[in-house]
Amino acid sequence: MKPKKQNADFLHVGEKLLAWYEISGRDLPFRKTKDPYKIWICEIIFQQTRIEQGLNHYKNFIKRFPDLETLANADTDEVLLYWKGLGYYSRALNLHKAAKQIIEDFNGKFPENYDDILKLKGVGKYTAAAISSICFNEKIPAVDGNFYRVLSRVFADDFDISNSKAFNYFSELALMMMPKNEAGHFNEAMMDLGSEICKPKNPKCEICPLNKNCIAFNTGNIQNFPVKSKKVKPTDLELTYYFVEFKDRFLIRQRNDGFIWKKLYEFPTEIPDEFENYITHQKTVNHKLTHKNLTIHFYKVSLNSKKGFEEFAVKNGFRISSQDDAALKSFPKSLENYLAENV
Repeated sequence: MKPKKQNADFLHVGEKLLAWYEISGRDLPFRKTKDPYKIWICEIIFQQTRIEQGLNHYKNFIKRFPDLETLANADTDEVLLYWKGLGYYSRALNLHKAAKQIIEDFNGKFPENYDDILKLKGVGKYTAAAISSICFNEKIPAVDGNFYRVLSRVFADDFDISNSKAFNYFSELALMMMPKNEAGHFNEAMMDLGSEICKPKNPKCEICPLNKNCIAFNTGNIQNFPVKSKKVKPTDLELTYYFVEFKDRFLIRQRNDGFIWKKLYEFPTEIPDEFENYITHQKTVNHKLTHKNLTIHFYKVSLNSKKGFEEFAVKNGFRISSQDDAALKSFPKSLENYLAENV
């Protein structure tokens, strides 16, 4: 579906955006490089993390894993450890798998076009477009929430952004604005405008470089754009964890690749009947994931038998951990908070 015609000079709007970006674009460390590996890492980190919150994580991750080969050869636990604090740990697992994929399928060289980059584990259309445009100047808009918001407001376009065709629709609209040979800078400019000025709430329209061209602003309709009809209702999920300890040791286990919190560590979720006399209820916490509302119950099980403690661990595949050992592992945030308060 093609965008409907607007009474605006699309290319002129794109040029105004680039002129603003040249003066006001954010000075970020990953903008000083065209290394696709580093751009890839930063794009994955900042998918779900604000720049100011994730910048140190980016620097530390790049310092420890400076290139594809180092990341591909690293242990999964260490990759997760360096992701600690960023959440959405599946991103780190996918980075690790994709690094191995590049070594195996692309002879260790980062792919240089959109279609090949899109084949990488965990890489979607937006990330592939960002990398291919910034590093290889491929003329593809990196359409994300910022693009939807800016374009729908500038052109007062009521195309529903939850529609499955929205990505292609707004890509066509962005291409009309994109100056020749400026794909990377255009995409970065849109990112900055959307995150710093054209915000979801309380946009700074008075200092926006496109305010004279923005139909929504000039008609007093900013609050009506973008249009989004669908909203996934989160489901409720209740979990129970038992913190089984003997003296200064406790039990943990790495989760598998199924369901939530892939490859993170957790406590036992079930205990034998003979442990019930040692249980005390600790706390109940609520935690929100993207499409789930979690209620998590924590119980402490303080055993007085080393034999029973060790037998339960061996039989059920648990690791006997110390505080220092646990500090080198990655846990879901709620379990990490529990450890900080109780160990």
